[in-house]
Amino acid sequence: MDCKQFWQHISTKKIAICGIGISNTPLILDFLSKGARVIACDRRSREQIGDIAKTLEEAGAELHLGEKYLDDLEVDIIFRTPGMNFNLPELEQARKRGIAVTSEMEVFFDLCPATIFAVTGSDGKTTTTTLIAKMLEAEGKKVHIGGNIGKPLLPRISEIAPDDFVVAELSSFQLISMRKSPDVAVVTNVAPNHLDVHKDMDEYVEAKKNILMHQNAFSRTVLNRDNEITSGFSRYVRGQSLSFSMERPVKNGAWLDTDGTLHMSYRGIDAPVMHRDNITIIGDHNVENYLAAISAVWGYVSADTIRKVAKEFTGVEHRNEFIREKDGVRYFNDSIASSPSRTIAGLKSFDRKVMLIAGGYDKHIPFEPLAPYILEKVKFMALSGPTADAIEKAVIEHPHYNGSPEIVKVANIKEAVEIISKKAQPGDIVTLSPACASFDAFPNFEARGKYFKELVNAL
Repeated sequence: MDCKQFWQHISTKKIAICGIGISNTPLILDFLSKGARVIACDRRSREQIGDIAKTLEEAGAELHLGEKYLDDLEVDIIFRTPGMNFNLPELEQARKRGIAVTSEMEVFFDLCPATIFAVTGSDGKTTTTTLIAKMLEAEGKKVHIGGNIGKPLLPRISEIAPDDFVVAELSSFQLISMRKSPDVAVVTNVAPNHLDVHKDMDEYVEAKKNILMHQNAFSRTVLNRDNEITSGFSRYVRGQSLSFSMERPVKNGAWLDTDGTLHMSYRGIDAPVMHRDNITIIGDHNVENYLAAISAVWGYVSADTIRKVAKEFTGVEHRNEFIREKDGVRYFNDSIASSPSRTIAGLKSFDRKVMLIAGGYDKHIPFEPLAPYILEKVKFMALSGPTADAIEKAVIEHPHYNGSPEIVKVANIKEAVEIISKKAQPGDIVTLSPACASFDAFPNFEARGKYFKELVNAL
């Protein structure tokens, strides 16, 4: 089925689109414009959704809201939102009743005529996705970016030509039901995450692995050689297998030399690409993101283009983002750090001990692996949210804890900023790197980061 046939097919169907928000609203409006009958579903109330509800109704959508938003859906197709559990009982029942359950990305992959690069992983997805897109754009190629970042790709499908490139960030929730894989698949790493939604770690790993399970002999797969789980995915690669490593040379892929040089080894030829000092954004984890991106785009872009992007790219918002310096104290926003592994990467970016603001929604991820890095890299810590006690317990019960760092528990981020800003001395670094999701107090990590920046800029 091509794009034209798909929209003709859709125009005769009744569709439920689950999740009313920034990402799904363009999808709902697009389906309505193509003649489909659309029910927009959301667990939230009309008051919680706000003005978008009126906009969708005026465009012709029917709203299905509240706790029972998935009950009694008499439709032909259900589009689940990326964060929705694929195995929800309501969706299982819908499948048994003959209703097709799919997602925007599944349909997009089926229809897309262009070369698709896709990135997944527990950490580093967004930065790596952005780097790949910027490298392709800097080479003069037309690029469409989407998936877990940017605008939905499916409403733009008619604009995408065979010679274009698509770069998509994919979460485990999107991948779990995918039955088509990208031309170039990148897995940055896999560590415990989203265990509040996935039934166990095995299901989470299998979802991540799905990014490469449907590739063919003409595809490329890029895997983290230093991560035990992703390295293990190599046995399933059907096409060209590349890897990247911060720790050792690799025969096919990008690697970091002991002198700080990033190399690319490809088809028996090793090429020094640049020194890590050429990379503007700080941190070992960002060097690793560059290694992943270089492996993905090698042969599509030149080394000069890669170096140009490294010099000019200043980072993605909410990822170790420098906010300001006030009275000699530097403040950073790392709100993207919604897991312990991401906070560890953020802490390792700094060359001195920091003052850390952490805590938030509980995703049922253990904090014990984070504790030694807090002991090594943190001088003062303010904790809030449902996970505050668990983080504190992991730190103070570590055998090397000797009373440092000092730990305070606060009601919220605002109180944390107030306390730390008074305590901080010239030369100190303050970072919001929560190690937890934001849902206890914010709709997403972006809202949390923006609020933190407002507080800091108001000091």
